[in-house]
Amino acid sequence: MIRMTVLYPKTDDLRFDMDYYLSRHIAEVNAKLRSMGLISVQVDEGVGNVVPDQPLPFAVITQLTFNTLEELQNVLTTHGAEFIGDIPNFSNVQPHFQINRVVVPA
Repeated sequence: MIRMTVLYPKTDDLRFDMDYYLSRHIAEVNAKLRSMGLISVQVDEGVGNVVPDQPLPFAVITQLTFNTLEELQNVLTTHGAEFIGDIPNFSNVQPHFQINRVVVPA
């Protein structure tokens, strides 16, 4: 499996509208990408750090899982610009992206 992780940095002036993100952005991701191979979407909202009183590196981390890299690449080619263009509607920070192969230990 392949997973794309989208990491929204926690900055001092962060604006992040979680209601919009879940009800509009992620709902649209699900609606458009399920038929293109999207298996699951998980959204993690940061609530604390391992070291007390230390700032969070990321406010929100979203993971999108696909069976193959080709499915993900097709999704990015087809809808990537559209989803990137929606970011200003819910946040004032640009996310970091990372694509990983999912490894499940025995």
